Amino acid sequence: MEKKEKYELLLPQLKALTEGVSNNTGVLANAAALIHETMGFFWTGFYMIDGDILKLGPFQGPVACYEIGFGKGVCGSAWKEGRTLVVKDVEEFPGHIACSSLSRSEIVVPVIKEGKIIGVLDIDSKETGTFDQTDKDYLESAMKILSENLV
Repeated sequence: MEKKEKYELLLPQLKALTEGVSNNTGVLANAAALIHETMGFFWTGFYMIDGDILKLGPFQGPVACYEIGFGKGVCGSAWKEGRTLVVKDVEEFPGHIACSSLSRSEIVVPVIKEGKIIGVLDIDSKETGTFDQTDKDYLESAMKILSENLV
């Protein structure tokens, strides 16, 4: 199955999985699991804003960094810039934070609730050049669905 087809199946599943649930941690955990298992990524998870720091939230994959500062690494930069960042090769991203030396490419999508960034979805791959416009478009749609269902 092609990437686009997987995302087409993922979006309605995400909506059904998160709709009407009042447990944000559970919603984030199941969203991370759904994306991770459907797409087969190396690491899939959330960092949520707490003051001026992104703190590790629910995820799937190997152990991760606990905290990331505003404007630091790919996650902190996506937060600061208020936009999705697609990094084809993490070695070429200035200030990349290597939570795992196996990570080669990354995409970070802001989670926006009522016009305000509340966290980011962070996904890593062991291969360079994994993420593209298709991932960006579908993951942004997924985060819109998710944020509508966070309380």
